[in-house]
Amino acid sequence: MTDVTFDTDDDEAVRRVLTQRQAEIEALVAGSKAARDAVELDQSRVGRLSRIDAIQDQEMALETDRRRTLELQRIGSALKRLDVGEYGSCVRCGEEIDPARLTLDPAATICMDCAES
Repeated sequence: MTDVTFDTDDDEAVRRVLTQRQAEIEALVAGSKAARDAVELDQSRVGRLSRIDAIQDQEMALETDRRRTLELQRIGSALKRLDVGEYGSCVRCGEEIDPARLTLDPAATICMDCAES
């Protein structure tokens, strides 16, 4: 998450932070497409170690993409909770999530008590 201070009670400020982060991640996903492409296995053009490196790089790019996709889902969920007036409430216990936690991770869904249990 970007290191931004905002008022977690201000729905528009929260929405701005979430949509900005969403746009940043979408741009990263779009820009990393080449790293996720299939690795060429032509030994006449690329040596074995180079192919192994390329496969490892591809796997790391795929994992990064998976994590970005999860983060986009978390942001989408936070935006939906914001729309229905449930943003800032723990989805497990219903208690308010500490504003400091939401400032660090605006897409947080659970309070610290539930996260620790």
